[in-house]
Amino acid sequence: MKELILGGARSGKSALAEKRAVASALAVTYVATGEALDAEMAQRIGHHRARRPTHWALAEEPLHLAATLRAHAAPERCLLVDCLTLWLSNLLLKGRAAAQAEAGEPVACPLLDGEIDALIECLPHLPGHIILVSNEVGQGIVPLGASTRLYVDTAGRLHQRVATVCDRVSFVVAGLPLQFK
Repeated sequence: MKELILGGARSGKSALAEKRAVASALAVTYVATGEALDAEMAQRIGHHRARRPTHWALAEEPLHLAATLRAHAAPERCLLVDCLTLWLSNLLLKGRAAAQAEAGEPVACPLLDGEIDALIECLPHLPGHIILVSNEVGQGIVPLGASTRLYVDTAGRLHQRVATVCDRVSFVVAGLPLQFK
């Protein structure tokens, strides 16, 4: 089973993903894509850590998600990835795509394109239960800044591609899931 859980900030999407991981009755590996680069982010990470079971394994990977999923996926394992949009931010920043967009340059980012393609290519072939959490950021107005527009556009395209290869897609609002697929 491959599933994508989308929602806004503090919508309950991570809590739903954690409940589904527990319900899978499989051993769980939590795949964290965020990095504690400041105190506020460290606090957010701490909140997520405190909420999940202590017996879950942890894999931290800010960039090379497909390789990490291939390394940890197994028939009797559930991988919970939280979250795709933090991973995307890491790729946009480290691959210099955000800086290119802000400078008005054409965006050419082999790191970004390669990692997204690798994720889409590997997902259908991974054993076990894979749960991917991501922020839906495209429901507001068109952002003013070039790098923010690039982020929103790229996230929307990423979500469409991931949804295509997933068995189940849910959207969470106020802690209530709506299943699309």
